[in-house]
Amino acid sequence: MHPFDKALELEPSDDGRWRGRTVPEWANMVGPFGGITAATLVRAVELHPQRHGQPIALTVNYVAPIADGEFDIVTRVVKTNRSNQHWIVELSQDGEVKTTATAIFGLRRDTWADTEVTPPQVPAPEDTVASAPPFGVVWFDNYDMRFADGAMPDDGAESGSSTTTLWVRNNPPRPMDFAALASVSDIFYPRVFLRQGQFVPAGTVSITTYFHADDEQLAAQGDEFVLATARAQAFSRGYFDQTAHLWGRDATLLATSHQVVYFKG
Repeated sequence: MHPFDKALELEPSDDGRWRGRTVPEWANMVGPFGGITAATLVRAVELHPQRHGQPIALTVNYVAPIADGEFDIVTRVVKTNRSNQHWIVELSQDGEVKTTATAIFGLRRDTWADTEVTPPQVPAPEDTVASAPPFGVVWFDNYDMRFADGAMPDDGAESGSSTTTLWVRNNPPRPMDFAALASVSDIFYPRVFLRQGQFVPAGTVSITTYFHADDEQLAAQGDEFVLATARAQAFSRGYFDQTAHLWGRDATLLATSHQVVYFKG
């Protein structure tokens, strides 16, 4: 089984309830990688028999660190309309809530379409050097990351820009789906690292991902690299925000994400 799918294995335990477990391959410095948690919540809704349509938006709030071991997920549909469906999702351990989320699923239809933003111009992933995972961060091994700009700082030099752009795909390669897209939306190391040129305590508090691609566009993506770029807008009183765009090899905008991050320093 692919390491990504292994982490997303869920067993139904009751109506709208699921039992999962952390896997060591996705460990972060504290608890599991936030992207794999977001992906697991997407999968929990996808498995629900009342699920209506495809993911449109997902907001994940990281309430407390998830400990190694089993966890429970509760999914509750709040409202189903003709075009969209609203969900509330909670992940808990031993009765203590660790993560909350809201999700919107919906039916997509053919309409007028346009994309105003454009992908950054960078060398192809085949012409970009693969990065070495940072020491002690296990989950990085599950991705092939190739930085075109804003790589992880290692010289202590401050940067005037918080922008990072990289090619990324699962390692080993795996076809893209909505759960994988939710995970990649949180692929970026904290922007404050780049600005200050060093590691400081930091962690995502809340992230919202908007899914622009549909099933057919994700199927066309296959297991190809995704071009991911992110930048912060402001650092203030222990928090900063971050906006990211995820592009397919054919320049299709697959998703955008926005998050707020806590930091010290």
